[in-house]
Amino acid sequence: MVEKIPVVILCGGQGTRLREETAFKPKPLVEIGGRPILWHIMKIYSYYGFNEFILALGYKGDMIKRYFLNYEAMNNDFTIDLKSKTLTYHDNTTEDWVVTLADTGDETQTGGRIKRLEKYIDTPRFMATYGDGVADINLLELLEFHKNKEKIATLTGLHPLSKYGILELDENNIVTNFKEKPQMKEWVSGGFFVFERAIFDYLDENSILERAPMEQLVEEGQLAVYAHHGFWGSMDTYKDVQYLNKLWEETKRWKVW
Repeated sequence: MVEKIPVVILCGGQGTRLREETAFKPKPLVEIGGRPILWHIMKIYSYYGFNEFILALGYKGDMIKRYFLNYEAMNNDFTIDLKSKTLTYHDNTTEDWVVTLADTGDETQTGGRIKRLEKYIDTPRFMATYGDGVADINLLELLEFHKNKEKIATLTGLHPLSKYGILELDENNIVTNFKEKPQMKEWVSGGFFVFERAIFDYLDENSILERAPMEQLVEEGQLAVYAHHGFWGSMDTYKDVQYLNKLWEETKRWKVW
């Protein structure tokens, strides 16, 4: 039986580099393959048995609330009897999810958003991720890795593709090799965190998770990295939206369910 662990998803950012979409909707509702990227993220967790979600809302968070309030009607065929006001759903595709939607403020930073959710988390540990990234990650392996390391925090590390072509030069500044957007050798954080409750001691309502709290964890030897060698993609720009839609149409690279 899968350990009962809530999943925090950070859904409050303004997505300023994706104004083509986020001028009208919050970033987690930008669609990939006809579904919000938030749905894709939740399906990844749900496949591994993690069905309790806490969404940290902010910018245009009311739209995410409406999405879930209308989820069953929007994702099923139904018959409505206007006189008796009864509703019959025909497809029954509602997910087995329990979703807490919490307003954490329009301007709140990532660490502050998690801190404001402390009252909703009553388990020894919890998972967390960003509302704009997908991966074919094995979340049970991630959780087991975290527990074996016995640290306060684990993040998922990966080698992303470079956004730029890489040139190699000789001593005369003549190009000897050109690599078009190769995979980077450096590790970067891809989200998909596991935290012990002690993480709340490192956060306040103004914290940026990726700065002082992470730096303090590193200084104390309390941050582990789970190496993910499979697919990972984030949605920062409209070009990323187009890329992820193309991938979903062609290969569904992160579909583990």
